[in-house]
Amino acid sequence: MKGLMMDGITPNTTSTRPASDIPRGHGAFITVTSLFFLWGFITCMNDLLIPKFKADFSLSQFQANLVQSAFFGAYFMVSFLYFLVSAIFGDPINRIGYKNGIVLGLAVSGAGCVTFYPAASFHSYPLFLAGLLILGGGVTLIQIAANPYVAILGPEDSAPSRLNLSQGINSLGYVIAPLVGGLLLFGSQVYSGTASGPKAVQAPYLGLAIVFFILAGVFKFIHLPNYSNHDKVKPGIHVFRHPHFVWGWLAIFFYVGSEVTVGSIIINYLGDKDVLGLASRDADKYLSFYWGGLMIGRLMGAVALGSLQSLRKYSLMAVMAIGSMLVIFLNATFKENLTKGHFLDPLDVLPFVIMVALSFVVFAVGRSKPGRMIGLFGIGAIILTLFSMTTHGSLALWSIIGIGLFNSIMWSNIFTLSIRGLGEDTSQGSSLLVMMIVGGAIMPAIQGAVMDSVGVRLSLSVVLLGYAYLVFFGFVGSKKSGNFKE
Repeated sequence: MKGLMMDGITPNTTSTRPASDIPRGHGAFITVTSLFFLWGFITCMNDLLIPKFKADFSLSQFQANLVQSAFFGAYFMVSFLYFLVSAIFGDPINRIGYKNGIVLGLAVSGAGCVTFYPAASFHSYPLFLAGLLILGGGVTLIQIAANPYVAILGPEDSAPSRLNLSQGINSLGYVIAPLVGGLLLFGSQVYSGTASGPKAVQAPYLGLAIVFFILAGVFKFIHLPNYSNHDKVKPGIHVFRHPHFVWGWLAIFFYVGSEVTVGSIIINYLGDKDVLGLASRDADKYLSFYWGGLMIGRLMGAVALGSLQSLRKYSLMAVMAIGSMLVIFLNATFKENLTKGHFLDPLDVLPFVIMVALSFVVFAVGRSKPGRMIGLFGIGAIILTLFSMTTHGSLALWSIIGIGLFNSIMWSNIFTLSIRGLGEDTSQGSSLLVMMIVGGAIMPAIQGAVMDSVGVRLSLSVVLLGYAYLVFFGFVGSKKSGNFKE
């Protein structure tokens, strides 16, 4: 889901890096970006756990959505602790280095996955939530170290482009998780409804733990360029003196909360009798299209925010979009053939292709201006949310799936607009921004409670408010301090 530029280290730090390290920049970028894929994959697995735990433990929707509350709640707790330590003692990552920060995050994530084994043995939902809390904490540590590292691996003006590219790889993890996580890890039983309760998750999460531990060892011993920042962190809280940061601080909360909420309820939404009435094993393939929309938009955004000439830029964006759609479709149709013995009809996904084409037009209208793009994409998300609340059948299906496409460029643009011009307050602002990922813990819980009371379609009013705020931030809040001229 989300990239972070942390710890007061901004792209202009590149001017101080040793010349001998510059040739390794591309290799380091590829190596670290692989982690974006990993945490995208593990995060999307939560969307499969929610309906499974709801059935295995006979939970309400509010209780089932605590999966996201535990995972994303860790973002708040870990980042808040990081902020306190940074404010009092200095930047922790600057002390231990990016590589050791990544190693620590990978080890903690592995420990969280291991917790799933005793949780399943004791049939304990609270212990599962504890494991998700630990796992989320580990992913937070990885992000704190990996995202600023990506940001400084090149010129400042291309940082948003690099961040969008890494986020596109992150979304690829989301795209294949419903297939690989649901089928190759959980096994085909998860789609047939015959999986043996919570114990079905023991082997896959133990396997993921091994992957995390192996990667921790790999990152410990490989060479990566070493960057550091020596800005002094002053005691106290000063960053709220910047109005545009305050608006961006809230925008991160509403963006992450809205994105996670929609992803969490897609299976239950499509299973509602007033929408499509699809069984879980029929609905879960559409998660690939939802998260794939983020991949498409982020990869197009990486090109749109670059410095290419218009003709070359739009041609490359089209190639990115077509290639991404092909990957998404092949992933979904492969899973359909494995589980049901037939492939998807390409014409069935034509509405998705049309929405991608429309997003291409929005990119052109936005003219690569971050604030304007946030506002326009927010309007698109509002329209699709309203359709999701008021329609049924195929229109409802592709409306809620299309929201992912219009979530795509939000993170990188909100973050870069929020921290630009903070100066000595950058470190503090970055730590506080990552804390607002807690929106992914709070908004799904609110939506689950509303859904239990008034149904799934009306519960989307929760994310409707979130996208309305993002429109405000894009067109107004991001320029409140006068730092930005678009």
